[in-house]
Amino acid sequence: MIVFRDPSEVPADFGRSVVAIGKFDGVHVGHRAVIDRMREDARAVGARTVAVTFDRNPLEVLRPELCPENVVATERKIELLGELDLDATLVLTFDRALASLPAEDFVRDILVDALHATTILVGRDFRFGRGGAGDPELLQKLGPQHDFTVDVVDDVTPEGGGRRVSSTWVRELLAAGDVAQAAAVLGRPVSVTGEVVHGLKRGRELGFPTANLSEVIDALAPADGVYAGWLVDHDTGIRHPAAISVGTNPTFDDVDRRQVEAHVLDATGLDLYGHRVTVEFTHHLRGMVAFEGMESLIAQIADDVAVARDRLALG
Repeated sequence: MIVFRDPSEVPADFGRSVVAIGKFDGVHVGHRAVIDRMREDARAVGARTVAVTFDRNPLEVLRPELCPENVVATERKIELLGELDLDATLVLTFDRALASLPAEDFVRDILVDALHATTILVGRDFRFGRGGAGDPELLQKLGPQHDFTVDVVDDVTPEGGGRRVSSTWVRELLAAGDVAQAAAVLGRPVSVTGEVVHGLKRGRELGFPTANLSEVIDALAPADGVYAGWLVDHDTGIRHPAAISVGTNPTFDDVDRRQVEAHVLDATGLDLYGHRVTVEFTHHLRGMVAFEGMESLIAQIADDVAVARDRLALG
């Protein structure tokens, strides 16, 4: 997949394209439905497939006090889109200049002149252009004069009906620690990726050494608590079963930020420092609590490990 960071980077001979526009935060199953429809539309007319998205949530510029945390970082979003067999993604820098661009100019300059769009796909609630004046109805109005059609993709709801899939719902599920339902809405396991760094080594002192992820990770971590899951070592490709902790270690109250720690099960002498790893959360085991003493903490960790082994069906 080609990644363009500005419309000027699109070659003049790029050809006609079918374009899907959105924030695509999390690249969840609703977004994937849009991408699937885009691929179908492109095959029907022999055009390229292009996702158009933004380098940040527009609210970060327009209403920062209302801007939620991203489900995934921008580079992770690009990676996820790249897994969907697209020809290209155009990542627009959302700044004051883009925010003030009239909707008609956005259509002409980016979708028509740069991408030569033959079909444009959007969700029913998509808004664009200065003051959010652009919507699916405006696109349909502009289509005939610019020789494109508009495909409005309906909301996606889980099997059996209910709430529509959205990035907001994913955030709520993560905040509740419901990684199983979040995985269903995302269409993949809840995971974060980062570098293993040195911590306080308290887990080693307790008999349960952990791989501590760096402060910079590529996705929103679930609620504070203990989880079962997997640690994938990018350096070796090995997938390790793990008991995972997220939080600030309230028993000791000396950690000033939320951190993700993974205790690899059934492994000794494992050195992961400096390795890039992905931690996948598959089961929520319990919330994060403070313990009165070391003995009760160690007993609880031992129980967490046993439960994690059972949930991961390790025997």
